[in-house]
Amino acid sequence: MSKKISIAIDAMGGDNSPNKIIEGIKLFLKKKSSHDDFILNIFGKEDEIKKKIKELNISQNNINIFNSDKVISNEESPLTAIKNSKNTSMWDCLQHQADGKSDISLSAGNTGVLLVISRMILKMMEGVSKPALAGLWPNDKGLNVVLDLGANIDCNDQNLIDFAILGAALFKSLFPNIEPVVSLLNIGSEEIKGTEILKKTSQQLRNSVNKKNFTYNGYIEGNEITNGKSNVIVSDGFTGNVALKTAEGTAKFITNNLKKSLTENLLSKISLLFSYFALKKFKEKLDPRKYNGAILLGLNGPVVKSHGGIDSIGFYHSLDLCYRIIKGNLMSEIKKNLNISKVE
Repeated sequence: MSKKISIAIDAMGGDNSPNKIIEGIKLFLKKKSSHDDFILNIFGKEDEIKKKIKELNISQNNINIFNSDKVISNEESPLTAIKNSKNTSMWDCLQHQADGKSDISLSAGNTGVLLVISRMILKMMEGVSKPALAGLWPNDKGLNVVLDLGANIDCNDQNLIDFAILGAALFKSLFPNIEPVVSLLNIGSEEIKGTEILKKTSQQLRNSVNKKNFTYNGYIEGNEITNGKSNVIVSDGFTGNVALKTAEGTAKFITNNLKKSLTENLLSKISLLFSYFALKKFKEKLDPRKYNGAILLGLNGPVVKSHGGIDSIGFYHSLDLCYRIIKGNLMSEIKKNLNISKVE
């Protein structure tokens, strides 16, 4: 890209901010030390941000700091946020993007408020009915894009078709050399199973989608999400959120019990020495920090939501995700998909 990637960052959202945000930025700058193709626009309490930057000895060559005295609390409801969020670090971050001065926004703040004011400020893309919240999940071959993860409880067939188009564009922007393969999350793989909305969506995707965009691979069950045969998994927000929380809980259960079993007696501790590297690789595969960052799609610009309780390493991964999204020309991919694949 000829112009620099510009990322707007809400430095005050989530737990232990701005400390973890600035620490995550330091990790990002270290990883990208050989690159000079980005600008980080940081919004928040300027004195606190500058103090932490000085403490960590961070160069400000690729950084702009904008003062925002007000901060949205984690307890703020989306309804009150409409009245109280103006001129907060989150609002200013999104407004900077809406004004064309940043390409993407990143916040670890209140999820409900972020969804509401992102839609207020950035507006919906023409041709997209509802925004979708997408996430990255590991699979046997790499990563899946899964959406919607909770932005929309009720969805019709056109919403799900839009999500397929948006998800495929996101996957293509992140993994340009891999073909997006879309599946609908369902209770079975047979065409006769599922709700009428899923059946109608499936039929339209199978009959109408241009194969230059993505391949439609039919239904997928929850236990098949990680096999890698499909890499874009589409569902309504209710189903997607339940699947996400179940997957997170299962991963935590497995790692906690494995750790407990391998340290409960001397023999198991000795066996741990022989399997250390394999177990380390296994732990890294399930580390939720590597997949931190849910992407709000369907607006006139992408927004990434970092988990509020994540640490600096997790925030680094969400910041790197922002960089990769813009590097991969996500908005161009979405517009191309909308033009080619929109179902009549």
